[in-house]
Amino acid sequence: MEFKGLTFSYDDRETFMENLEAKIEKNKITTIIGPNGCGKSTLLSLLARAQKQTAGSITLDGKDIYSYKAKDFARKIAMVNQANHISEDMTVEELIQFGRIPYKKIWKQDSDEDREAIEWALTCTKLQDYKNTPVSALSGGQRQRVWIALALAQKTEILFLDEPTTYLDIFHQLELLSLIKELNQVYGITIVMVLHDMNQALRYSDLVIVMKDGAIKAYGRPEQVITQERIKEIYDVHIVVNEDDETGLYIVPLSI
Repeated sequence: MEFKGLTFSYDDRETFMENLEAKIEKNKITTIIGPNGCGKSTLLSLLARAQKQTAGSITLDGKDIYSYKAKDFARKIAMVNQANHISEDMTVEELIQFGRIPYKKIWKQDSDEDREAIEWALTCTKLQDYKNTPVSALSGGQRQRVWIALALAQKTEILFLDEPTTYLDIFHQLELLSLIKELNQVYGITIVMVLHDMNQALRYSDLVIVMKDGAIKAYGRPEQVITQERIKEIYDVHIVVNEDDETGLYIVPLSI
């Protein structure tokens, strides 16, 4: 996936993003970081066709993303948003079934392929024992896994995750990030996610896009772009970058 000259403005307001350019590498985990309001989620929504760019191009497999029919595009890319709302009594399995909509024909019942995809999604996210449980009865970490399972049931090549660790405690954050890593390494799913935690970006990303004020300030390997100088420039925070044998690089904030 690639975008060039990507420009976006809200309604008739001043241009928010202008001439953004990057390539999303296949079979890699790319993380978008940056201050609040810098355009991280907006960029993700543009790539997912949730919003339309003002100018520029976004291509997937060499084709403009708007040349795909809606169902065909939904077979290519799945997205998990920050906030999701459903009926209180809907079960885990009932929700995950919605991931098969791009493959369904009108009035057709679930096929063997549909059932296999749902079971695979349940297994990947370790939710087999909860498939008949109302989603509202689950913990925050479990609910987030259900939404990822729904996306996995779409059987897409690319998965977008908008701040997937928001509202989760540290245990469930690490549990979820380990799942994301597994989906990438075991199943070859290309993942693009928005994160706030730079240590998590360092540990779980192959590539990092750093944004500020609607612009891409850096793009590359985590150790290349998450540096003392750049974090000072982007966040106006003093940090040090350390390294240990077990976790690799990590940052320690010092002062503002």
